[in-house]
Amino acid sequence: MATAAAVTAKRKPVFIKVDQLKPGTNGHTLTVKVVSSKPVKTLGTKGPRSSSSSSSMILSRPSRRPSRISECLIGDETGTIIFTARNEQVEVMNPGATLILRNAKIDMFKGSMRLAVDKWGRIEVTEPASFQVKEDNNLSLVEYELVNVVEE
Repeated sequence: MATAAAVTAKRKPVFIKVDQLKPGTNGHTLTVKVVSSKPVKTLGTKGPRSSSSSSSMILSRPSRRPSRISECLIGDETGTIIFTARNEQVEVMNPGATLILRNAKIDMFKGSMRLAVDKWGRIEVTEPASFQVKEDNNLSLVEYELVNVVEE
């Protein structure tokens, strides 16, 4: 019979480098530095929208919090990639900060890779890293195309 310690044993995270990221993959753990951060969109809460006649009203979702999206250039000594920060993640994405991204995934946006951490992942601020970010190898500038292979 297994003990409780054996059942709840966690495996050690495997840290990868930015240049090892591939399209369509997930579950990545990385240590990165934030190079720059640029706010993209802030969606606020809106009241009920009404048309020209006051009798017909289209109601929006009730009490939605405003959502913020920011594109941040992050990287390590092997390359850089654009990270899409959402809501609370925007506050920790300060240029020069060193972060550990856990359970990160690759999203494809207009044919290029973007790194993201959803509700199942985690962003941790850590002590400053000693590496210099290699900014001339930006993986988000590589454009990918979905090709269907016909097997005969």
